[in-house]
Amino acid sequence: MISFVPARRRVLLSVGAAFAVVVTAGALPAGASARPAPSVHTAAQASEAGALLQRSSTAGTSWYVDEATHQVVVSVYDNTPAASISSIDAAASASSGAVRVERVRGSLRRYISGGDAIFGGSYRCSLGFNVRDNAGSYFFLTAGHCGEVASTWYANSSHTTRLGTNVGYSFPGNDYALVRYTNTGSTPSGTVGSQDITSAGNPPVGVTVFRKGSTTGIHSGRVTALNQTVNYGGGDIVRGLIRTTVCAEPGDSGGPLYAGTVAYGLTSGGSGNCSSGGTTFFQPVVEALNAYGVNVY
Repeated sequence: MISFVPARRRVLLSVGAAFAVVVTAGALPAGASARPAPSVHTAAQASEAGALLQRSSTAGTSWYVDEATHQVVVSVYDNTPAASISSIDAAASASSGAVRVERVRGSLRRYISGGDAIFGGSYRCSLGFNVRDNAGSYFFLTAGHCGEVASTWYANSSHTTRLGTNVGYSFPGNDYALVRYTNTGSTPSGTVGSQDITSAGNPPVGVTVFRKGSTTGIHSGRVTALNQTVNYGGGDIVRGLIRTTVCAEPGDSGGPLYAGTVAYGLTSGGSGNCSSGGTTFFQPVVEALNAYGVNVY
């Protein structure tokens, strides 16, 4: 019975000069967030600000559109460059409330490390969900940034128990990978630990979710936003992520996000840790399942 969880990397998002000409809010004290503007802005304003962010190139930030206010919410972290924070604050001020800036504790990064769960090259990741295709062949999903750095995966750090090889991966842009089992010694389990997984879906904002990873085990939190864009730096921008209050640490990459029997996502990256808490982003699993034509079971 095999049930693994992918390791993950943490990501940085950047906002450059192009964004600075559109936005600003006064500097915020550490740990504080800008208050939402009293007026509701138009979807067109939010779309314009979001488009500018997409074209920016400063690592260390993440952003999403608040559907209730049509504001673009930009998060800055402890490792966001000071010059970038000044540009973002200035741009937010100039946006007449269309952009809201929040400070998030911890450094934004991808979660990947050398360690203990699924091993490829010099890295450790976590297995997300076991899946199969219509022909009955078995695979597992993990993070795309894990698939980028290794093509063959093992159950141990000495690389003596081979699990399988990559079918493909998508990173950046997305963050998922599919690995075909080549070890026929056992049938992969359709569970996360003892929790049976029978379907996949997209979580609503506010729902309680659980994450399992090879570094930190099982932790829970809430979904706080959907369709989040994160810039991990070095051109590694990932879009359409699920944002949560679940903690995670390096080595948890690729691990499953779920609630009850429903699969929701694969651990991508975030900030903080499981001692002080943090923010973690997840690749929606439905997108990965559809991309490869496989299903949870």
